[in-house]
Parts: sequence; C-alpha cells; structure tokens
Amino acid sequence: MSQSITEGEHVQHVVVLGGSIAGMAAARALRSLGKRVTVVEPDGLAATVARGGVPQSGQLHALLDMGRTQAERWFPGLSKDLVAEGAVLGSGSEIQLFSRGRRKVSVPGNELIGVSRGLLEEHIRRRTLLDDGVSVTAGKASGLEVRDARVVGVRVRAAGSDEVHLVPADAVVDATGRSSRLASWLREEGWPEPPVDRMRIDLGYATARFRRGHELPDVRVAHQLPPAANGTGAQPDTGAMAAVEGDQWMAVIAAYAGLRPTRDPAEFRRRMREMDAGPFGVVADRCELIGEVETYSMAHSLRRRWWEVERLPGGLFVVGDAVASFNPVYGQGMTSALLHASCLAAYLRKGADLHAPADAYFHHIRVVVNAAWEISTLSDLAQPHVTGPYPRGYRTARRMAEWMEEASTTDAWVNERFLDVVNMRRRPADLQTPRFWWRVAMARARR
Repeated sequence: MSQSITEGEHVQHVVVLGGSIAGMAAARALRSLGKRVTVVEPDGLAATVARGGVPQSGQLHALLDMGRTQAERWFPGLSKDLVAEGAVLGSGSEIQLFSRGRRKVSVPGNELIGVSRGLLEEHIRRRTLLDDGVSVTAGKASGLEVRDARVVGVRVRAAGSDEVHLVPADAVVDATGRSSRLASWLREEGWPEPPVDRMRIDLGYATARFRRGHELPDVRVAHQLPPAANGTGAQPDTGAMAAVEGDQWMAVIAAYAGLRPTRDPAEFRRRMREMDAGPFGVVADRCELIGEVETYSMAHSLRRRWWEVERLPGGLFVVGDAVASFNPVYGQGMTSALLHASCLAAYLRKGADLHAPADAYFHHIRVVVNAAWEISTLSDLAQPHVTGPYPRGYRTARRMAEWMEEASTTDAWVNERFLDVVNMRRRPADLQTPRFWWRVAMARARR
C-alpha cells in the first residue's frame, strides 16, 4: 500500500507513540503515503503476547461494521484471514438484539465478526510489521522536542533502562490511549492544553469464556441493549456475547456503580440467566466455563477537544483514545481509532504540509468524536449517579431516543437506520429527517 520512493528522495519520518490498534492503523495510513514510520511501544510488539498497557484486552470487544470496513481498507482481506483462524462472521438473523425483554426485528445484510481482541491485534500487528518501512522501538515516550514551532522529535526512555534518547521525527502521532500525557508535555514546552470533558459513569464490566457446542446453532451474536434512558433509577445489566475462535463464546456483563459485576463465576452465571436475552441463559446453563471471569472498570468517559486549541506546534497528530474514550458498552473505541487513521490519510493526501499545524485534521476528526460522544453520553446521563453536564435539549433528546428504541424493535426500516448510526456508518443527525420520524410514529401507532 505504500507509495514508491524515487532514489535519493527524502523520505519523511513519522514517530507513532503506541502500538495498539490506533497506532497500527495510523502507521498503515502513513505508509500508504510513503512516510517512514517508527512505532514506540513500551510493551514491544510480540504478536502473541498480551500487553500490559492494555489491561482490558481480555474483555469482549466489538468491531462495528464501519470499523470492519475501515480495517479492510488498511488491511485488505483481514476478515477472511480472521475467519480462517476461527473467528465467526454473523449476519442477519444470526445477530440477535434484545431491548426491554423483546427481540428486535432483524436487519438483512447487517454483519458482525466475533473475534477476540488478541487475535485481531495479532493479525494487525503482523501485517503492519511485515512492511520494511515500519520499525519498532521498545520504550516509553517521556516528552516532545519542539523547535521553531514544530515537533522535531520524541524523548524515549528505553525499555528496562533509565536512559533517555531523542528519536528525530518530521511529525509525531500520539496513540498512547486515554492515559496520554501529551497535554502535560505541551504545557512544559509553553503550549496551550486542550479543553477536556469528563463524564463520570462508574462503569464495571466482566467477561467470561465458555466452551461452544451446538446449543445455539442459529446464533452468532446476542446483545442485550442498554434501554433508552428514562431516568427513573438504576438500569438493568447490559450484556453481549459472541461466538469467537477456538469454539468459544465470549460473554460480557456491564453495570454501573454498586451493581458492577465481580469475578464470582456463580454470580456471573446468575446474571446471565436473568438477562431478557434468552441466549445468555442457554450458555449459562449448558456451557462449560473456561478460565476465570475477568473484570475491568472505567470511572469516566473522556473527550479532549484538540480542535479548539488556538495554537499547536506543527507536525503533531492525535488518534484513538488519546482524543476520546467512550463508554465501552457502545463498542465505539476501535472503530473510532480506525476512522481517525482514515482522517489522517485524507488530510495528508490533500497535500497538507506535514510540518504545519494540523488544524484541518483536528476539525475533521471532531465530526467522528462528537458523533460517538453524543450516542454514548445520552444514555449515560439517565443513570442516577451521573450528574452531567447535560447538553442543551437533553430532555427532548431523551424522549426521542425512547420513541426510536420502541419503533426500532418492530420496524426493520427504522432499525436499519438506527443500526447505521450505532455502527458509525451514519451520523446521529441523519436520524432527524421527516421520513424517519414519520416511520417512527407509524411503528409506535401499530404497537
């Protein structure tokens, strides 16, 4: 995918901080434009080893439909290769969505792939590192080198050492995740920090693996959706399960505050049985639990509004959770990261100067970030322990979300468009057309 380089031509060098999916996708996007890339990753990039920098790697992850489209763009044939190693592609009625005790009408053509994050990352890392234009430095970034109003390098502490050395660069991409220290590095260099939005959600989730047999031959994915926000009290458990490689089911349960799930296997099975979505109870009753229940917690959703910073050094980009990390119940993280890589490629392909401030890039990703933020925070704000901030028109938006959820349960046309937004194929604003709300009204009248 990389562009050919004329002999003697200077090849611009970009350092990508972080070797997770966001960093790998950014590296592929940069290579498609002929840039030389160095990935700086504290854990190294051993393809078969779970990295300490991703403590949630054992949880069930979702690659939404738009995410899979973008992944195929940067890693052609990825889905086919994953399925060849046991990942499971589900479509249509094999994907069962449940809301308020009712199964939603299926949408023909809707597809999801069931795969563990470990296998997905292994394939993405391996494909990225096969490119001779990508190298890896095992170490941890500790600061930026900024000269003449642009980034010229990164200070890196070598793995297992206190030695710090400078890695020169024409540009730097921060893909270090929600714990990114980029804002503090900029402050130390005399640059402004981005405004930050935090919404405390106090979410806990737990994932368990089960031996998969023939107990659910027509199910590949089941999801008990979070109910439309009604603000009347704590919401019931949200859950998802998917058939993945190794003839296994991966199931996740998510809940808030004092209802967060624990590592107790008996409790996990009980909560699966209590789900309105029937497939959870079938797996709980008939399938052998493999290993231990893994838990993870997330205190708050986070959005750094880089597009509002008036002055940034040239040659600086941010992707993935380093920009924004959302409630994982909605599965937007990996898809957002892949979309950011596409935004980066589009920005540079238009001829943008790599050394200049990337204002247009940050305004481009703002659309992706704000769409995902709007979807996730609308439901979170209904939780009694979530105290805002509430956006303008929140009460009206909440009521409309309830109507939409009700209509999408029985009307395939409404559900298809609703899933387009959930899967990040369309923006939330695309649900505001007169035709859409006429269909919502008709579906509610029929019920």
